[in-house]
Amino acid sequence: MSIAKLDGGLISTGAEWTFELLERYDHAIHDIAANEFGLDTYPNQIEIIASEQMLDAYASAGLPIGYPHWSYGKEFIRNEQAYRKGARGLAYEIVINSDPCISYLMEENTMAMQALVIAHACYGHNSFFKGNYLFRQWTSADAIIDYMVFARKYVMHCEETYGSERVEEVLDSCHALMSHGVDRYRHPTPLSVAEERDRQREREEYAWRQYDEIWRTLPTRTGAAASQKAAAGRFPAEPQENLLYFIEKYAPKLEPWQRELVRIVRKTAQYFYPQSQTKVMNEGWATFWHYTLLQRMFDKSQVDSGFMIEALASHTNVTMQRGFDQRGYGGLNPYALGFAMMCDIRRICEAPTQEDREWFPEIAGGDWQKVLDFAMRNYKDESFIGQFLSPRLMREFHLFAVADHEDEDDLVVDSIHNEHGFRRLRRLLATQYNRDQLLPDIQVTQYERSGDRSLTLRHQRSRKRPLAEEANEVLRHLARLWGFTVRLETSDENGRLESVCEVRS
Repeated sequence: MSIAKLDGGLISTGAEWTFELLERYDHAIHDIAANEFGLDTYPNQIEIIASEQMLDAYASAGLPIGYPHWSYGKEFIRNEQAYRKGARGLAYEIVINSDPCISYLMEENTMAMQALVIAHACYGHNSFFKGNYLFRQWTSADAIIDYMVFARKYVMHCEETYGSERVEEVLDSCHALMSHGVDRYRHPTPLSVAEERDRQREREEYAWRQYDEIWRTLPTRTGAAASQKAAAGRFPAEPQENLLYFIEKYAPKLEPWQRELVRIVRKTAQYFYPQSQTKVMNEGWATFWHYTLLQRMFDKSQVDSGFMIEALASHTNVTMQRGFDQRGYGGLNPYALGFAMMCDIRRICEAPTQEDREWFPEIAGGDWQKVLDFAMRNYKDESFIGQFLSPRLMREFHLFAVADHEDEDDLVVDSIHNEHGFRRLRRLLATQYNRDQLLPDIQVTQYERSGDRSLTLRHQRSRKRPLAEEANEVLRHLARLWGFTVRLETSDENGRLESVCEVRS
């Protein structure tokens, strides 16, 4: 292995890496990313980990620290067994939306792969985390690690104080409702560990002050007066979509420490909310930039042909789109679609065709760096595909739509490669990345505060799709947290009540 200065030819040759080499490649990539392409990133923190540590990171959803729960151990064993049997591989890296941005690199990687994942994670994903509007509005990159340390300590304290079984029951139920513990419109307050501790102490003190035996001696309202009060006090005034937040605030029987556990799970779910809506964009952006940055290093003679052949081989494997009849097909590969769209936007800006000028008059012939930066900052998967997917890419991916209507025996080719078909295809594909199409619409509609304290939820059906078989089990988890009867009403697209499912605590 040979080493040269950054300004004097190749940085290195050969497959072996050292920490000194990692630092030199990081400096070289940073110079190109920041000074030539203007990528704005958080400071980087690079960690080298072994395969078992990578499996552990998989189990804890990629966070470097988290609260203990049996499901993480189960996930670790499942991934480990599949990995040892050769049924699955491991990611080359894991990157965390934090400030500084933490990137985990596998120690088994070659030097070329280490450089690729530095470009991919430390400058691709990192700049996306810092720039995209969903991450700016919904996450606190500078506080998430401290908050998870706080969460871990709190959960472990609860296990010591109240017993691991009681803590596990609450966390099990919260995890079952995690996808329904997110605010989509109301922006959360920024995370602050000090403020979280102060609020926790204030909530406990307030709950203690409210407890007074004298309230037990007050007479209760009966008859018409009670009915009038119940009618006037319908609660909540408007349907509430964040089930975990409603439980945290209003569940009648939860103790203060249990409410704090609900809050921790809710905050964790909110942290991952932007990632679920930007998978195509995030991976496409990171893949585009590792490809562009490494190509620029090759043009500057900082890496050799052997380096690029290895890097491009891995790049090609990641961005390959399998056919529907090929083994391993799992739908559209987000790396393939995202990378292709980023490259296509650059092509439309640099070498537009007449078709491009008709479809994208605002960006055809423009500055590709400015257009890509604008798209990265202001879109999510659904709107990004709806705005920038071109007819050329639809042809290259061989996309067409097949209609499978419930009341018809035959499948119908709904959209083909013509003007109307392209626009409908783009709209249909964008809809598939709409979060509202992936999760059932379930909202709290009534809490009988003055009656039996039951909770009523309404499920609004979409396209006649029923709830999954696990719905009753999830409802039992909700009833466990609520402490009283929970009722789930299902209505059709027109609002007509179809069925009612009731679970008693």
